[in-house]
Amino acid sequence: MLFSQMPGYLYPTIAIYPSAWYENGGIWIMWALKLTPDGTLKWYRHCIDKGTGNAHAHADAYASFEEANKVANEFNKTIRERVNVLNFDDAQKLSLSLKAEKEVVTKERLAQEEQLMLAEAIKRSAAFPRPSIDSLVLPKNGEKYRDDLFKCLSESPNVHVVQLTSHRVSLERKGEFDWSAVINTNRKTGKYAFRERVASGFGLSGSDHWGETKAKIRDMLLPRANKLLKISSVQRILHDALAKGLHVIVFGGFVFWYEQGKDVGWTVKTLGNGGISKEGETLWKEGKIVSKNHGRIVVLPYIKENGELVQGHTKNSPKDGKALPRHPDYYLELPFEVLDGDLMIGLFGELPYE
Repeated sequence: MLFSQMPGYLYPTIAIYPSAWYENGGIWIMWALKLTPDGTLKWYRHCIDKGTGNAHAHADAYASFEEANKVANEFNKTIRERVNVLNFDDAQKLSLSLKAEKEVVTKERLAQEEQLMLAEAIKRSAAFPRPSIDSLVLPKNGEKYRDDLFKCLSESPNVHVVQLTSHRVSLERKGEFDWSAVINTNRKTGKYAFRERVASGFGLSGSDHWGETKAKIRDMLLPRANKLLKISSVQRILHDALAKGLHVIVFGGFVFWYEQGKDVGWTVKTLGNGGISKEGETLWKEGKIVSKNHGRIVVLPYIKENGELVQGHTKNSPKDGKALPRHPDYYLELPFEVLDGDLMIGLFGELPYE
């Protein structure tokens, strides 16, 4: 397709961010957040010119999330500069910038969290029994799938759907070793195959409600996050944070929280909504967390789309009951720092699974 034929081609690009190209396996493609003529922001496929001189648009594709995320983060540092050249008043420019930043934060939160969960699911799957390559029952005339199917099951042996990207086919498990059912390969089945890789590593199903499944996985990951406190590289990070007067460090979906007192020190809390700010709102980096209770969930300071600044706080989830309050004399007002979510994925990978 020509560039001129691409939807939204002439609309200004405010930000970019990658999404998994589910129907093409592990590939990530960039999407562009564009300002439409009616003043709203909408995501469109981001396309590039490969220099062939034929004006054809090509998907902006990457082999890994890490590579694509790095490109997007660099581009999105100048969101406000791109908004400032538009013909809007200052209030409209601020609102548009905040909306764009919120859109990016939401996508980044989801992608980093799911990559962390996938990395841990693969580690947990290492302890599961695997089928032998000869035991696999294949579709009629499907002998060519055997090696790739075995490779998928060697990584994630408990999945019920696999996507064999090189063959452009997806298979569904009908029995313990029976993979004779061929199903359509499209974005829907690709997404299901990805979710199966994650969920099956935790003894869950990728076909269940994805939000509820991820909430269960977050609870399972908390004890593992606590083990990070024993890793020397993490201890150095936390030691440096204390030296700078920081008592709250955010890695991915977890918060390392320091409290003074006997046998307290560093502990791990979960992050509100599993992300880096409330419901994807723009993070207010200059804000502080005001803790009036001993809740296990931390909500970071954020900026509403109307520019209102909201301080961070602690709370419990509804299933935990009301958080134990602090005496007003012991309220905490804490600065924080957010570290790269990719670092959290790397740290999880550093831990051998027992």
